[in-house]
Amino acid sequence: MHFNKKYFFFSCLLFLIEVGIALFVNDAIIRPYGGDFLAVILLYYIVRTFFDIAVYKVAIGVLLFSYLVEVLQYFQIVNLLGLNGNRSAEVIIGTSFSWGDIIAYTLGIMLVYWVDK
Repeated sequence: MHFNKKYFFFSCLLFLIEVGIALFVNDAIIRPYGGDFLAVILLYYIVRTFFDIAVYKVAIGVLLFSYLVEVLQYFQIVNLLGLNGNRSAEVIIGTSFSWGDIIAYTLGIMLVYWVDK
């Protein structure tokens, strides 16, 4: 375990952007797809902030985790956990499956992998 200041800075910056998108953007492109695109990059940088793991391993792990969350959305995990109506859970976990989200996750990881490699 270690602490990487560069990745921590990018994590904080992306977190603030994500919060801004969640609070102030309500459109058909940036919020649903831009937010997902940035979310995988944020998760990637969070992992890289604290763990010195190979770039491709982190990229694949974050991408698989994101796919898992999307599949859980397909099965309505928020409802199954009894969290329906909990706005925070609905925003963080999500409530509906979308192939567009899968594409956004994939493109986000491809970009961060290319940049970090």
